[in-house]
Amino acid sequence: MNPKLRILVVDDDRRMTRTLADILSLQGYEIAEAGSAAEAIELARTAPFDCVLTDVRMPGMNGVELHLELQKLLPGLPVALMTAYSAEEVVRRGRESGVVSVLSKPLDINQALAFFASLARSRTITVVDDDPAFCQTLGDILERRGYQVVKVTDPHQVLQHVDDPCQVLLLDMKLNSINGYDVLREVRARCPDMPVLLITGYRQEMTSAIQKALDIHAYACLYKPLIIPDLLAKLGEVRIQRLRQALDAKQG
Repeated sequence: MNPKLRILVVDDDRRMTRTLADILSLQGYEIAEAGSAAEAIELARTAPFDCVLTDVRMPGMNGVELHLELQKLLPGLPVALMTAYSAEEVVRRGRESGVVSVLSKPLDINQALAFFASLARSRTITVVDDDPAFCQTLGDILERRGYQVVKVTDPHQVLQHVDDPCQVLLLDMKLNSINGYDVLREVRARCPDMPVLLITGYRQEMTSAIQKALDIHAYACLYKPLIIPDLLAKLGEVRIQRLRQALDAKQG
């Protein structure tokens, strides 16, 4: 069973945070509450969260500004906004700054639960690399950030682990017995839309294969030794894109 989502609810109206905490707790989520952006930032420094659900209008720092500060602290952390006011400008600013969703107040609980369900499904990452030590180290880092990690050291077994199009594939391009591009082609035959991030320590040697992989819609290529904040930022971009698509489809 996957660990529960840990959600930080932020609103200067303590009745609102208490009500949401009670409702979401009953649905099986672990909830923390903050009455201001400053309190939310302090909580985020000391405890891992899978998502932040924040009001837009708060004294001092507003919800969009809180999102921007959280991205400096924890790149890729999903943030959703709540607003009781005309949302057009908020939606524009929020989307431009990378928030996952903008939910209207009074909150539609079914819509919120659908959002969190999509969020939970987007946590799975499959790491494909024939170096077990690399898989383990990277897996440990990602799991500490709330991701569910599947480690695949035999590239011929990849298709056994790519049945959910919501997951993300981290694919090494230079494998002992097969080229990463050939693995990607097999994955594309089964999951045409699965987000794939390429990784390699052989920038020059793999240039042609990387370009061919990008031509069949690999999302990006990152180079070893991996810069973890860059990886987390890319994973955040992918996750936000997928969540927005899922939410737009439900609302459509």
